[in-house]
Amino acid sequence: MLLASAVVVWEWLNEHGRWRPYSPAVSHHIEAVVRAGPRAGGSVVLGQVDSRLAPYIIDLQSMNQFRQDTGTLRPVRRNYYDPTSAPAKGVVWEWENDNGSWTPYDMEVGITIQHAYEKQHPWIDLTSIGFSYIIDFSTMGQINRQTQRQRRVRRRLDLIYPMVTGALPKAQSWPVSPVSAASPPAPPCSCPQCVLVMSVKAAVVNGSTGPLQAPTARKNMPPSGAVKLPPPAGPGGKPLDSTGTIRGPVKTAPSQAIRRQASSTPAGATAGSPASPPGANGKNGRVALATLNRTNLQRLAIAQSRVLIASGVPTVPVKNLNGSSPVNPALAGITGILMSAAGLPVCLTRPPKLVLHPPPVSKSEIKSIPGVSNTSRKTTKKQAKKGKTPEEVLKKYLQKVRHPPDEDCTICMERLTAPSGYKGPQPTVKPDLVGKLSRCGHIYHIYCLVAMYNNGNKDGSLQCPTCKTIYGVKTGTQPPGKMEYHLIPHSLPGHPDCKTIRIIYSIPPGIQGPEHPNPGKSFSARGFPRHCYLPDSEKGRKVLKLLLVAWDRRLIFAIGTSSTTGESDTVIWNEVHHKTEFGSNLTGHGYPDANYLDNVLAELAAQGISEDSTAQEKD
Repeated sequence: MLLASAVVVWEWLNEHGRWRPYSPAVSHHIEAVVRAGPRAGGSVVLGQVDSRLAPYIIDLQSMNQFRQDTGTLRPVRRNYYDPTSAPAKGVVWEWENDNGSWTPYDMEVGITIQHAYEKQHPWIDLTSIGFSYIIDFSTMGQINRQTQRQRRVRRRLDLIYPMVTGALPKAQSWPVSPVSAASPPAPPCSCPQCVLVMSVKAAVVNGSTGPLQAPTARKNMPPSGAVKLPPPAGPGGKPLDSTGTIRGPVKTAPSQAIRRQASSTPAGATAGSPASPPGANGKNGRVALATLNRTNLQRLAIAQSRVLIASGVPTVPVKNLNGSSPVNPALAGITGILMSAAGLPVCLTRPPKLVLHPPPVSKSEIKSIPGVSNTSRKTTKKQAKKGKTPEEVLKKYLQKVRHPPDEDCTICMERLTAPSGYKGPQPTVKPDLVGKLSRCGHIYHIYCLVAMYNNGNKDGSLQCPTCKTIYGVKTGTQPPGKMEYHLIPHSLPGHPDCKTIRIIYSIPPGIQGPEHPNPGKSFSARGFPRHCYLPDSEKGRKVLKLLLVAWDRRLIFAIGTSSTTGESDTVIWNEVHHKTEFGSNLTGHGYPDANYLDNVLAELAAQGISEDSTAQEKD
C-alpha cells in the first residue's frame, strides 16, 4: 500500500470560472468537520471561524457553498497541492487593489510565484499559466505586459494549510467506512446556531417532542421508526464530482519546475491519529508524489469527498432550489441544517446546473419588441461639446453666495469663509468665490467645482458630490460597440406568463481615447458578446427603454480594472446590473429575482435616467 502526503486547500468557484481559495483558518475548520465524520452532521457553518462568512454554509454531501439569505449556490472542492509548496509553508502572495486593499492570488498562481521566489529568480513571467503579467521581485511589483501598468505585490505569512497523510486504497474498496467515527466526539460549539442544531439532534435521537434543550450527549444513531427511508447507496453509487488534481509549481520562466502529485487517507484518517492505517509507521514508507497516476489521484479525491456519505445513512435531498418549488431557498437551507443535525446527510441540490442560455432559437422565432423601434443600436465615441469653458458650463447650475455660511466645503474641506484649499491645476476663477447648486442647494467653492469638472468627463453635466443630484445630461466613457435586442419564445424562471427580451452587447477591444484612464493604450474586452435577459412584461419593456438611453449615453460599460480578475485596462460593467443567466440563479445573476427590475430602475435613476429621459432623447 502506497503512502503519500499533500496539503489540502478548500476552494470555491466564482462566476468567472476561477477557483478561489478559502483562508487557511477556514480550510482548517472545514477539514475538522470532514475528519469528524458523520457525527458532525454534514454541514459546515463558515461563520464560526470567520464572521464575514456568517451567511454561508457548506453542504459536504453536494459539495456546494450555500448562502442562507439569498439561496445562492457555488461549487466547492477539496484540492491537493505539493506538501513543499506555498500553502504548506503559510506563504500568501497578494496584489494591491485600486482601493488600497490586498487580494490573494489564485492558489496555483501563488504557488508559481513562490517557487520562483525560492529559486531566487529576479522575476517570473505568468504568461505560461494564462496571465499577461510579470512579477518583479526586486521592486515587488506586478507589471501588465500589454499596458505596462504596475501594481504592488506582497508576500506575507499566514497559518499553514492542513496536511493529510495516508494510504491510497484499492479501487474495489470504494466507498470505505469512515474509520474516524470511533474517535471521541469534540465538545460542541456554544454559538446559538450550533446550540440549536445540537438541541434538534438530541431531541430527534431521543424521540422527544417537548421543548428543545441543549444536549448532554451525542449519538450516531438516526431515529428509528421516524420515517421510511430508501436503502443506502452501495459501493457502485455515483461519486461526487471532484477532479482530485494535485497542483504544485508549474512551468515557469526562466526555469521549469516539476509538477508533483500527492494523496491522502480515505475517510478523513490523519497522520499520527488512532485512525491511521496499520502500515503508516511500518515498512511502507512514503513514495515520491510523482509516482501516483491520475486514476489513483481521482480515486483518492473521491474517497476524501465521500467521507460523510459512507456511513450507510441514506441521502435525503432538499430538491428544487432553482425556483421551480415554492419553498424559499433560505428556508430550504435551514431545513438542511436541521436534517443534518438529526444525522441525515443533506443534498441541497440535485445537482445545481448553470443555465446561461435559452434553448436554440431559429431566426423565424426571433421577433421585434412591440413599442421599441429597431432591433439594434450602435454607439461611437462622442466628444464633449466644444466652445464652452468649465466656468461657462457651471454658471447655469450655480447661484453666487455673497455671504457664505461658516461651514466646510466638502470638496477641499476648508471653511467656505476662507479661500479654497484645492492645490491642483489652477482654475481661472478666484479661490474665494462661493456658489450654491440651484436644485439641491449644496454650497461649495466655485474654484473646487471647476477643478472637479475638469477632472471628470467634461460633457457639460455636473453631479453634486454630496447628494449625487445630476445637472445636465450625464454621459460616460463606454467604448464603441453594438447593442441588439429582440424577443425569444421562452420564459424566465419566475415569469412563466411572458416571453423573454434578450439583449446582446458586443464591444471589440481597441485603443483608449482621451476620456479613458490610459489614453493611447490598448484595452481588452473579455466575455463578449454578452447575453442578458429581461421578462417581456410592462416593467421589463420599461427597463429596456431606459437601458437604450443608458447605452446611447455610454453608461452601460466603462474601461477600468476588473474587480474579479484584477485585470486592468479592460471593459467592465458600470454600476447598472444585468441578468446574464437565463434558466438559473447560481451566481446571483439570474432569475427568479423578485426585486431585480425595481433595483435596476433605481440604478438607472442614479445615473440620471428616468422615464423623462426617453422623452428627452426623442427631442
